Amino acid sequence: MIGFNFGGTRRQVRFLRRRFLQEGDLPFTDLLSEDLLMQALADAGVVWNDRIYTPLTTLWVFLSQVLSTEHSCRGAVARFIAHRVSQGDPACSSKTGAYCQARKRLPEAFIATIARTIGRRLEEQAEAGWLWKGHHVYMFDGTTTLMPDTVENRAAYPLTFNQNEGLPLARVGAVFSLSCGVILDLATARYAGKGQGEVSLFRQLLGLFSKGDVVLADSLMCNWRNFCELNEREVHFVTRINKALRRADFRKGTRLGKDDHLVRWPKGHIREVGRAAQRAMPRYVTVREARIYVRTPGFRSKEIVIVTNLLNPSKYTKEDLADLYRQRWNNELDLRTIKSEMGMECLRCKTPELVRKEIWVHVLAYNLIRTIMAQAATTSGLLPRTISFKGTLQTLEAFQPLISAVADHGASARMRFYRQLLQSIVLHRVADRPNRFEPRRIKRRHKHYVPLAIPRCEAKRQILKGLRKN
Repeated sequence: MIGFNFGGTRRQVRFLRRRFLQEGDLPFTDLLSEDLLMQALADAGVVWNDRIYTPLTTLWVFLSQVLSTEHSCRGAVARFIAHRVSQGDPACSSKTGAYCQARKRLPEAFIATIARTIGRRLEEQAEAGWLWKGHHVYMFDGTTTLMPDTVENRAAYPLTFNQNEGLPLARVGAVFSLSCGVILDLATARYAGKGQGEVSLFRQLLGLFSKGDVVLADSLMCNWRNFCELNEREVHFVTRINKALRRADFRKGTRLGKDDHLVRWPKGHIREVGRAAQRAMPRYVTVREARIYVRTPGFRSKEIVIVTNLLNPSKYTKEDLADLYRQRWNNELDLRTIKSEMGMECLRCKTPELVRKEIWVHVLAYNLIRTIMAQAATTSGLLPRTISFKGTLQTLEAFQPLISAVADHGASARMRFYRQLLQSIVLHRVADRPNRFEPRRIKRRHKHYVPLAIPRCEAKRQILKGLRKN
């Protein structure tokens, strides 16, 4: 490292850790450790000068930009200048060029390693009462995110063949923890094209699961190959039958109870696998199908067929499977949280490389907030899912100036302050509203403007040349 100042780096590490309550005798304070940060820098091969925007400083400013209610670079730099002045350091330039260049130098692998490690460490340290029948349950689902309409973004994430206007769209598939809500890993792809769907993203993340884990997914993941590959890893799978591929016939198979049976699915032709690999696969997989009737008013689904490789009906009853699959709704809420509450629905970066970094910074910030929620839940004897994410985010943002103010105080004073912060977070609980439903309608009307089918800069150029009316 060029001009490496170890003392300055240690101060930056301590500052970053204190921003997210990673010190003292609080629970889960070993997630964002100094060893993790330094090892991630070394693994990513980061080399930097001892300048204002070092990698750790850039990471903190990037995190503050993501966590802020307004996500502009100017606001992020302004907060950094305010921090420097409060610490007695000279103010740096208020122009955003240096910060934007520092973000380009920051490796994507560095951010991704920290985000993944924090998620996995928190899940490994989850309390036994947070688990489902002693199993770690992971939920997979996909979503999309928009980005600015630049030439680079449109080349990397093109519009579909039948789409003439709109912003470039990326597909994101993520694995969430059911117990504490953290993201353990994700994969990105174009929105359309061969090998770009959610099933392909799910198979990229299969190495994340270990023996005894339970994977919870929607009906799109319900196919023969996924069951076969998860069986080989001794991973349990709970999903909903894909009606486009097969129908459940409870007159066949081995009966386990009413609307509950074991059935063998024959192997079909798998296009993505070679002939030798197909021959090595078993001819059948044995799965359990259980039919659940939904009689709750307002719910769309009236009948659900759950498919799983949890074959023991005495250990995993049909009611247990129904309750577990209903908890998959937390996956939809988690995606809504990171997109709507944290602003990942529409990104701001103008190149594909920075777009991927911005996604990973959102994941890192999301996991750090989930860590604070787990700390608050542990100290109060609650479940992490019962604490409001939005309330935690708002409380932490309000306390951030005070965290800097107590940084020079003693360790005992900082611990008292941290515990008061956690007590404030615990007060924001998620309301217990069973069987809640809302009309699937929007009330805000769309404005009647002509859609923009080309990049904005190109449209302005055509207006100046008289080729297009404004």
